[in-house]
Amino acid sequence: MIVRMEPSAAPARQQEFAAQSFPRNWKVLSARFFNRDASIVARELLGKLLVRRYGCELLIGRVVEAEAYLGQIDPAAHAFNGKTPRNAVLFGPPGIAYVYFIYGNHYCLNVSCMPEGNAGCVLFRALEPVAGLGTMAKLRGLDLGDTCLCDPDQASPARLRLIATGPGRLTQAMAITRQAHNGTALTSASSELFLAADGWRPERIAATARINVTKAADRLLRYVIAGNPFVSAKRIG
Repeated sequence: MIVRMEPSAAPARQQEFAAQSFPRNWKVLSARFFNRDASIVARELLGKLLVRRYGCELLIGRVVEAEAYLGQIDPAAHAFNGKTPRNAVLFGPPGIAYVYFIYGNHYCLNVSCMPEGNAGCVLFRALEPVAGLGTMAKLRGLDLGDTCLCDPDQASPARLRLIATGPGRLTQAMAITRQAHNGTALTSASSELFLAADGWRPERIAATARINVTKAADRLLRYVIAGNPFVSAKRIG
């Protein structure tokens, strides 16, 4: 299924931002934005910016792929069987980071949705790198070359997508861990991890089945910016 969105200007690429002064026209997403059904939030997160304060630098990626998990009515959701110490964040206020460790080697970043007491979340699956590419590449252990990092508009997306295409890659690229960020409010510019809107909107959004789930696998709860080269898989519609 493809949802058409209002077209806008192309997204900004590599830029330099001071950690304490990101552009004033950006709007940090509020808890109210996340206080809705996860499927709505996931669609509307596409095109938004995930911002990580890392030392004196901002690491920024545009959300291009996200999956919705519907809490206790969704057999694929971590909250399906109820509240536990591991998933407690999902039952708390909306707009809170839920980070978990998977496969023994990487973290996954989610954000809580719905009113407090009603679990729901969105998993961030892929980002288009916008700022801090050099640092993000180093955190990933990648050597992408000076040309690639200094002029990403001229670089091959196939190389750049190694930075933050995939849920494990994007958390590594932004140094996101469960120990440091689980329970962090993503709704404050003073946080070291938050979400913002810069006015850009995708032209088309595609909805597909989620990836790597065996339960409720037919539900169209994975949302991608159609045609974006940083989406983690080609499967659309």
